Amino acid sequence: MPRVTAILVTRDGEAPAESALAAQTRRPEDVIVVTAGTRLVRSTAALPAGSADDWLWFLPGDAAPDPEALARLLHAVEVAPSVVIAGPKLVDPEDRSLLRSFGESVTGFGATVALADDELDQSQHDSHDDVLGVVLAGMLVRRPTWDALGGPDEGLPTIDAGLDLSIRARLAGSRVVRVPSARVAISGGAEDFVRRRPLTASGRERARRHAQLHRRLVYAPSIAVPLHWLSLLPLAVLRSLGLLIGKRPGTIPAQFAATFAAIFDGSVLPARAALRRTRRVGWTALASLRIPNDVVRERRATARDLAHARSGAPDLVRAGFFPGGFAVTAVAAVFGLALSVHLLGARALAGGALRPLSATPGGLWAQFGWGDRDGLGLTGPADPFGAVVATLGTLTPWNPSFSLVVLWLVAPPIAALGAWWCATRLSTRAWPPVLAALLWAIAPPFLAALSDGRPAAVMVHVLLPWLVLAVLEAPRSWSAAGAAGLLGAAVAACSPVLLPALAVAVVVWSFAHPRAILRVLSILLPGLVLGAPLFAAQFARGTLFGLLADPGPVVAFPAPSGWQLLLGFPSADSEGWHAVVQSMGLPVALGTFLPIGALAVLAAVVLLSTFLPGSARAIPATVIGLAGLATAVIAAHLEPATSGASAVGIWPGSGLSLYWAGLVGAAVVAMNALGRASAVVGLVVLAGAAVVVGPMVAGIVTGGGQVVAGDGRTLPAIVAAEAVADPQLGTLVLRSQDDGSLAASVERGSGDGLEDFSTLALTRPAASVEQSSLAELAGNLASRGGYNPAPALDQFGIEFVVLAPQVGTDVATAAIRDRVAEALDAQSALEPVGDTERGSLWRYSAHQPTGGLEGPSGPALGILAGQTAVFVFTLLLALPTDRRRRRVAGGAQAEDDAEDAFGSDSFETDEFGDDRD
Repeated sequence: MPRVTAILVTRDGEAPAESALAAQTRRPEDVIVVTAGTRLVRSTAALPAGSADDWLWFLPGDAAPDPEALARLLHAVEVAPSVVIAGPKLVDPEDRSLLRSFGESVTGFGATVALADDELDQSQHDSHDDVLGVVLAGMLVRRPTWDALGGPDEGLPTIDAGLDLSIRARLAGSRVVRVPSARVAISGGAEDFVRRRPLTASGRERARRHAQLHRRLVYAPSIAVPLHWLSLLPLAVLRSLGLLIGKRPGTIPAQFAATFAAIFDGSVLPARAALRRTRRVGWTALASLRIPNDVVRERRATARDLAHARSGAPDLVRAGFFPGGFAVTAVAAVFGLALSVHLLGARALAGGALRPLSATPGGLWAQFGWGDRDGLGLTGPADPFGAVVATLGTLTPWNPSFSLVVLWLVAPPIAALGAWWCATRLSTRAWPPVLAALLWAIAPPFLAALSDGRPAAVMVHVLLPWLVLAVLEAPRSWSAAGAAGLLGAAVAACSPVLLPALAVAVVVWSFAHPRAILRVLSILLPGLVLGAPLFAAQFARGTLFGLLADPGPVVAFPAPSGWQLLLGFPSADSEGWHAVVQSMGLPVALGTFLPIGALAVLAAVVLLSTFLPGSARAIPATVIGLAGLATAVIAAHLEPATSGASAVGIWPGSGLSLYWAGLVGAAVVAMNALGRASAVVGLVVLAGAAVVVGPMVAGIVTGGGQVVAGDGRTLPAIVAAEAVADPQLGTLVLRSQDDGSLAASVERGSGDGLEDFSTLALTRPAASVEQSSLAELAGNLASRGGYNPAPALDQFGIEFVVLAPQVGTDVATAAIRDRVAEALDAQSALEPVGDTERGSLWRYSAHQPTGGLEGPSGPALGILAGQTAVFVFTLLLALPTDRRRRRVAGGAQAEDDAEDAFGSDSFETDEFGDDRD
């Protein structure tokens, strides 16, 4: 008669379930209680003496086996002498119809597959009793087999301990079965009962991966072990990329921890020796018990369906793109074409803060990172905006400057589409998103940016609704969080003054979703990494406010009044209403009251939205709007940058775009709640907004804005030709100022493009030694006398001197320019070249070429490599990988069931050995 010794594994303070054993119809002869975390018995020397028909039954301390469990396990092994291991059905203690575990197998690549895992027991697994393995919990194992195999592998303390023991038993020529009539209820994980504390999610992931790698090294043929060992780290990198694409970035640290544990795993060699000593049959004997890859894919697809169903997340309710979304995008496209009709056929743009871009994408990216920032030797990090400009220019590689022309044409429809899509998250009706798209396309700060030639502000307005949409989706999706990270970095790079408001909004949103707090907070990471070098540089010299300065060329603007900011106008001359009423002979005060009255309905709707159904969405939108308005007010009063001798404030238009976004969001919520009345109210709101921007639109359409078609050059053509051979060629550019002064700057190569401007240089608190020397050179060149400029020209590497054309018709300024031109003509060291459309040109013929550009330093390359790694990480995370869900009968799942196919072992080779080992 078989003799059974029950081994109860309990945790500290846990009473062993000996009463459950006493209730067994077939009681075990002996009971041994051990504490979880201690080394399981590897031989029977410490057990009571017994015969070859003795059995060991392993149970968690809190297990609740059915009264007939042991009897049925023994019956299964008595009728089949070749069976040495039997496993019961492990069920949930609260619902015994729910299977927790019932046998295990492996894929072709060695990943563990739970044959039944948290599924309803409908006897779907009862017809097949032979399995590759069972877990330790509830396992009944023949005592001589346990002794011969040496118990569990020391390298597998928890995960896969029972599976590995079962595989070795089968390789020894015996059988492993599961017994459907025997049930044992367990409350913890199937393998957690041997630990003092249950594994955390990250700990389980690490233990699972380490177990797989350990078994791979133990089971592989001897000749393949070195190859497997050498492949561990490269595979960890590949799997990490796959996990990023598969939207499981939280498991990457566990992957590397498991890999390094496997690299230094000292238990592999003893385990291989033990396996070689007990193996009696070849690996081909186990082939029929492994899970085919197509079945693994089906089970993973089913697991994704189940995970989606269990999440309880409702599907998004969106208005159909046709006809509303399509129609409003088409209208916005026509609107954008009308605004830019005078730019059709242009190869580049000029005016305002617009400048041409480098002739090649390589030139754009070369400016990003670390380098010269003012043409005078100031070295430091590039503005994050440089990455945005380089990305934009790369979209039209044959002519990067043409990308700005495309931006001006497509900005309205893309902005409108983004606003429509974002509004569908706030409304279940078709009309409110259409209203949002139209209001967004005619927003005053957007039109002002298009009119004044401010590409960074245009980008902000285009990207903001897409950013809001991605942030709203981020708690549900790693892909959305990655997209939000990229969009947030781009918006902050285009308008650093928005970063505080956006960062606070993301932090608040993360605390509103505590289960996804790390995912939402990760949105901030790309922007912080991109701006970190510039932050360090500005912090080191004590100019933190310089971090908020607008990127790109500094362009002064007349400060707006308070009511103009409330209406969304970023500068005093952008609204155009005062000029209209004056031309009509009406009182000037009407230029203030007419636009205020036109937007009164929108203001009333926004206030009403906080009291209507849906106010839980309207109030956050309103708060965001107020944050944008506060940002605009603060920006208008900060002057961190300089232009010549004047301090220049931050353009408030980007803050007003955020302000307008809040107003539009609140209006959408109100429209959704107003029901049938929303169409009439919405039309009145739209008409009022159209009236407000009417003069601005008319001015842009008639060519009254600052943006004009350009030829892609900022310096004369001869300078650009010489710069081909000498990229460091210096050109001294002199510009007469309204106050009677002369502004001097040095431009390198073919001239400063949009990517060359640096806030590090423009926000310098005091003139540098080089700037003082340059000012002295310019002053002496502009004065008649016997001054020899050759040493200074050689010092700065200057070959050409350009006297820029006069801007405006001021007589005094023209006189200054004429005097400077006469002085330059009289300078013997300079040869007059002539007048060009870019100004009057002189050449210093004794100039010696300085050679090519110096490469970046080691630390600069390290910083650039780190930034690139973060953005590649985020980009892979942002890539959508949703696939069609499929359901299969049975509902069995892989142990990695939540793992996407990209996170599977598709990079790896079969871990099992063959009969030649």
